[in-house]
Amino acid sequence: MTPDPASAPGFGSASATAAPASPRRHPVDQVPAPGRLAVLSVQHVLAFYAGAVIVPLLIASGLGLTAEQTIHLINADLFTCGIATLIQSVGFWKIGVRLPIIQGVTTTAVSPIIAIGLAATGGEGGAEGLPMIYGSIIVAGLFTFLAAPYFAKILRFFSPVVIGTVLTTMGITLLGVSAGDITNQADGVPATRDVLYALGTLAIIVLVQRFFRGFLGTIAVLLGLVIGTAVALLLGDTSFSGVTEASAFGVTTPFYFGVPTFSLTAILSMIIVMLITMVETTGDVFAAGEIVGKRIRPRSISAALRADGASTLLGGILNSFPYTCFAQNIGLVRLTRVKSRWVVAGAGVLMIVLGVLPKAGAVVEAIPAPVLGGASLALFASVALVGIQTLSKVDLTDNRNSVIVGTSLGLAMLVSFKPDVAAVFPTWAQTFVSSGVSVGAITAIMLNLLFFHLGPQHGSNVATTAAGERIGIDDVNDMDREAFVATFASLFNGATWPLERAWESRPFADAPALRAALEDAVLTAGREEQDALVAAYPDMATLVTADEEEAGAISQDVGSFALENLSDGDVEEVRELSARYEERFGLPFVAFLGRTDSFRQIIEDGVRRLDHSREQERRVALTEVVEIAGDRFGIMVADANPVGTAWARKFDSLQ
Repeated sequence: MTPDPASAPGFGSASATAAPASPRRHPVDQVPAPGRLAVLSVQHVLAFYAGAVIVPLLIASGLGLTAEQTIHLINADLFTCGIATLIQSVGFWKIGVRLPIIQGVTTTAVSPIIAIGLAATGGEGGAEGLPMIYGSIIVAGLFTFLAAPYFAKILRFFSPVVIGTVLTTMGITLLGVSAGDITNQADGVPATRDVLYALGTLAIIVLVQRFFRGFLGTIAVLLGLVIGTAVALLLGDTSFSGVTEASAFGVTTPFYFGVPTFSLTAILSMIIVMLITMVETTGDVFAAGEIVGKRIRPRSISAALRADGASTLLGGILNSFPYTCFAQNIGLVRLTRVKSRWVVAGAGVLMIVLGVLPKAGAVVEAIPAPVLGGASLALFASVALVGIQTLSKVDLTDNRNSVIVGTSLGLAMLVSFKPDVAAVFPTWAQTFVSSGVSVGAITAIMLNLLFFHLGPQHGSNVATTAAGERIGIDDVNDMDREAFVATFASLFNGATWPLERAWESRPFADAPALRAALEDAVLTAGREEQDALVAAYPDMATLVTADEEEAGAISQDVGSFALENLSDGDVEEVRELSARYEERFGLPFVAFLGRTDSFRQIIEDGVRRLDHSREQERRVALTEVVEIAGDRFGIMVADANPVGTAWARKFDSLQ
């Protein structure tokens, strides 16, 4: 945005003679007053605590560890979490993204870790399986550290269909761990009281999330564990006798459970876990950067992933587990608007202190198994939900995606429901095939490679010619400029220059690459061309007053859902909003209308956009135009895909 000359340096005597102001420190680097810093750090620890301690508790439960061993795992976890958080938030050399990010043990690793531990002991469990677990964690940490600078190059192999399938599989298989905590009787028949504890804990978590907002909402799981344990204590179903027996001070020592051992299949399982967490960390870093107003560059992602790798390596040495960013604490940063990374660093110091107090670990170890099962039920169901949400963004009408999801989930559930199937495989492979998560993840990755990255891409039609012929990406690459423009002429309301420039980017690897070229052509154009392109689109007032045929042509049969059956008052509201918008910005009020958008959402979004600066709204309007073109391109691809067309017609019939 061009500055006002009257306010620019050099205009007027005051600005000409004033000493240059020292650069203002970014909020991320500001250090709050000691008292405020301490309070805010404690708040982060509380939001983080339940998610942190539940992982060693679940692993200890799954492996059948003793109370003393469980306490040691909890303290080692907290101690290493503190160090990992300092590595990520404070940083050194090229390690650590230096943002307000808490590092915690990833729940993604729970199921594979238990599977490795059981496989190492012939299914008997116990601490004897921990050396193999830590061997695989150490190697996976080294892999993550070394792969960090190159991760962007392999990110394309972890598409939403792979990530969604893996997360869904993890969430579902982990529910079996929760069920084991609730029904932990030898005969498999749960006691009524245990079920009530689990349901009561789950109910507390749900009610806190329903009726509380802000900070209390972020610690719903912690409140469920505290209240559930308090009830069990009052009823005599648990005790804190272990707290008095635990030492007042203790530091975890390297390789406490023995010298690490190494298994190729165990290492591969843990590397898969780290690849998934690398994708999650990438998303978390971008989210944190947006919240605090820091631009995230490729080197930022590399630094964050190096911190994950270094922390995971340290976890394998100090008897802990793989590390990743904790999303709930990123949400807390958004909620409190406290952006200082030193608040998070303070939380890391507090975690280190808790990690050398075995009595704190003994308090956590006293949580009854059914209470833990109820809390973990909510936690792991949310992991599955994230996977389902990721899969909702995948075009499952594409037979390739549906085969990947269906086959991966099917094999994962086979192993999860009938773990004895692992016995038919060679001994060296049993560690891998005994885990539903590992089987599902490897299957999803391999099928994604097979369908999308190896050999000719059958069925990947991207357009339909005027003669009705379905054509693939190779046909598009062979087009001359005129044929290319004619084929995709409907994308930009008659404007041809974006198509001509996109054509120059040939060859396209696939349909997404073609779409990206079209978007880049618009977003990198000159200001006058961009403004003329936006002006070529009808505003919302024109759309709501158009007849059905005109509206369909304008909206490509998408926006009409939101604009059907409007009252006269609704139409007048749109007209008034469009007039105010054009008066303020000199542009038509253009908006991309999705299938699920409501009329009220459109109005609220338009009113919000009126508060933008002129330059900001130029960018927003241009983005809306790009979204409209992308939607039209998506319809074009669907029309070239018979299954996609059938799905679209079915959707239309439901409206």
